[in-house]
Amino acid sequence: MSNTVICVENVSKHYRLGIINTGTFRGDVRRWWAKLRGLPDPDLKIGQKEANHQSDETVLALKDVSFNIQQGEAVGIIGQNGAGKSTLLKLLSRITAPTSGVIKTKGRIASMLEVGTGFHPELTGRENIFVNGAILGMSRAEVRRKFDEIVDFSGVEKYIDTPVKRYSSGMYVRLAFAVAAQLEPEILIVDEVLAVGDIAFQKKCLDKMEKAGQLGGTVIIVSHNMSVISRLCQRAILLKSGIVEYDGTSLDAIGKYLELSVGFVGYRKWDNSDSGPGNDTVRLKSIRVCTEDGKTRETFDIRRPIIVEFEYWVLKENVKLTPAFQLSNENGMIVFMSGGIHNSEWVDRPRAVGLYKSRCRIPGNLLAEGTFSIRAIINTMLWDRKPVIHLDVKEAVSFQVFDMLEGDSARGKHLGAYYGVVRPILDWETSMENGVFPELA
Repeated sequence: MSNTVICVENVSKHYRLGIINTGTFRGDVRRWWAKLRGLPDPDLKIGQKEANHQSDETVLALKDVSFNIQQGEAVGIIGQNGAGKSTLLKLLSRITAPTSGVIKTKGRIASMLEVGTGFHPELTGRENIFVNGAILGMSRAEVRRKFDEIVDFSGVEKYIDTPVKRYSSGMYVRLAFAVAAQLEPEILIVDEVLAVGDIAFQKKCLDKMEKAGQLGGTVIIVSHNMSVISRLCQRAILLKSGIVEYDGTSLDAIGKYLELSVGFVGYRKWDNSDSGPGNDTVRLKSIRVCTEDGKTRETFDIRRPIIVEFEYWVLKENVKLTPAFQLSNENGMIVFMSGGIHNSEWVDRPRAVGLYKSRCRIPGNLLAEGTFSIRAIINTMLWDRKPVIHLDVKEAVSFQVFDMLEGDSARGKHLGAYYGVVRPILDWETSMENGVFPELA
């Protein structure tokens, strides 16, 4: 396996539909004895069909999944609800076994699949640290040595001798993550549990996982928070209906995920001038949002510029055209409008028939985090009356902006809510007008 720490080969997982057990040992024994004697299920209600109680029908949670993960990689697992993400993590954590296929792992694994897995509600936080540490493979001496670090990281020192059944969900997850993090595993598996903690604690967890990767540890994380995936993971695996839809760079995987889940698309094109939106004067060939080096994306780092690019056929001679767009956020609010009326080369200049390309640069650190859509417009400006609209395509393309929380965006190190439709970095100046307060002079 060389540097490969996880090898997944043609793994499938089937689940049986219906009720598999009664939920109690006594009930399971009663049903087993009745089945052995050929009697009806004693837990069936009158008129209830056996097929509804326990079905032979199976559901395919994963199908022929294969991939390798190298030591030191941080890999995101993304997909819509029911795609098979949590099932995959349970297989990797050896909580359940695959129906077919092979999973090979190398190194100590710590799994955070559910909040407080292994915690006993009647035990105190202190006692649960030792119990949970043992479950995760730590010796008592190792837990004792790292106890203070665990408590300090969790921030629940005041309540460490209180039974955890009295903890809030946030305290629960902070303590659980603190134990797993101090285990310093070769492989750390995390399933969306960070959503429970507050923003400040999430930042601590992200920093911890980032540091684990820098020290050669392997991190696998499932999250619906694409900012977390884009910050922590260079690579992401997109699951769709139990199969690997895409395995590659995290930004490309996120783009495909957004396209699948909410219909995001960063690029649209039309094959010829008859099919493109428009009229007999101009028709749209393509529109996209891309990076400065020309790579189409549906996801952008808040600090980086975004290019809006139009390609269009001009079908009539000597027409003056102005490409423009409206940028709207997820609430339907128009953030701003922009048109090519300030382009000295082409403004009020009659066009020859042909194919044209127009580009507009949205600077980095202008937009806030969120989801945006582009309404594409090409018109003829008439300065004494309303413009003539040749094409108008609502929600032509859409994209999402993420803040990587590295401290150099407009947010800085502020972790709470940061309001506003736009988020520019503006110049500030501060000077000391007088070194002494008048009343103290």
